[in-house]
Amino acid sequence: MPPLILTLLMEEPAMAHFDALRRRHFPPARNVIAAHVTLFHKLPGEDEAAIRAMLARESAEWTGFTVQVRPPRLLGYGVAFDLDSAELLALHADLAARFAEVLSPQDRQRFRPHVTVQNKVTPEEARHTCAMLSDGFAPFAFQADGLALWRYQGGPWEPAGEFRFRRGPERVPEE
Repeated sequence: MPPLILTLLMEEPAMAHFDALRRRHFPPARNVIAAHVTLFHKLPGEDEAAIRAMLARESAEWTGFTVQVRPPRLLGYGVAFDLDSAELLALHADLAARFAEVLSPQDRQRFRPHVTVQNKVTPEEARHTCAMLSDGFAPFAFQADGLALWRYQGGPWEPAGEFRFRRGPERVPEE
């Protein structure tokens, strides 16, 4: 079974903005997926049914929340926009606790939410892109609308489900 990837669903204007930047700055041969915010890189595909059920329950406890976009950051061989949101960090921590027994070493690392708009280029090209994107950058925000689950197929990702946030701004208390 292919591993699963979990991402954050961004509201459409932010998704379109980041995806346009990604199409403009990512090497075309390597740009096989749309812009995204990865929450977990490798969840066990053999547990897909249980993961989908848990995500359906979990997403029902959240409403959309605001995510702040910070200035572009140099990645060495690319560029990303860091994201800032207490709710996003809380959601990730909650999901990490639920997935604790199956997390890969990469997914156990400190969570630094971001959107990568360039990767796999020379350091010089990355520095140029970062400088260009930094020039005149004004921080902005977008709404997080839910979660998306994907099957990793070695290239493009195959959709495995969307889980929209539904209820009140506060977490629903556990019974």
